[in-house]
Amino acid sequence: MSNAILSAVVVLGVTGLVTGVFLFLISRRFAVKSDPRIASIQALLPGANCGGCGFPGCSAFAEACVRQGSLNGMNCSVSKPEAMAQIAAIMGSEVEAVVPKVAVVRCEGSCANRPRLNVYNGAMRCSIANMAGGGETGCFFGCLGCGDCVSVCKFDAIHMDAVTGLPVVNQESCVACGACVSACPRHIIELRNRNKKDRRVYVSCVNKDKGPVAKKACAVACIGCGKCVKACQFEAITLDMNLAYIDPEKCRLCRKCVDECPQHIIKAVNFPAPLPQKQSSETVSQTETANA
Repeated sequence: MSNAILSAVVVLGVTGLVTGVFLFLISRRFAVKSDPRIASIQALLPGANCGGCGFPGCSAFAEACVRQGSLNGMNCSVSKPEAMAQIAAIMGSEVEAVVPKVAVVRCEGSCANRPRLNVYNGAMRCSIANMAGGGETGCFFGCLGCGDCVSVCKFDAIHMDAVTGLPVVNQESCVACGACVSACPRHIIELRNRNKKDRRVYVSCVNKDKGPVAKKACAVACIGCGKCVKACQFEAITLDMNLAYIDPEKCRLCRKCVDECPQHIIKAVNFPAPLPQKQSSETVSQTETANA
């Protein structure tokens, strides 16, 4: 009996040894050599794995850079320009000029502007609320207020306002990774250009209903009147499906459309406050006469 057990152990041991040697030789024969540049590039990346570059993570971005052989059409919005320049040097190429961007919330449907028509008692996820009937208001385009955008942001750059019930972007912390854009089922968050002095002009509404229907659902909805389109001299504003949209590439930040909007939903961010208008001498004289 002991001899049988010993023989079995010996056979198993020899079999395991032969199998191990065989697998080792196979792994050496078919091993895929890693390009050392991948590790060098990955070390320069922030490691956020946010997906803003269009790849699953920083490792995949580094592999794509090496596979492509350049940085053409590729950029990590989280990395600093110095890091991207070092990555380009590793690849033997130059960094393409990329316009910095920032996330903007295109919805003004606060609690005060949108009447509440029902109560949603489901899971507090925008993706689920959107499929379950469209939220608690009559607007089927605006913010649902559950905060999916907040939960996916890895940079603490977006928060829900307790008063308005809308997400607010911290432009100082936003790196334009696009995670919040992908998470919003209503597509109310958009990446816009950071122009000179971080100024931007955009329509803060995504409602595509006709004017009366949109205004009934939200007091400050776009009514598709087209006044902003007529006011723009640069053909930067289009009207499609009752909704105005400002092309960030064509917009010259003149702000003429802001004054023309009867709903006051065209937002001009980081512009100086308008100077008080000076009264003409005739107006002043008339005012003094009336007071006398």
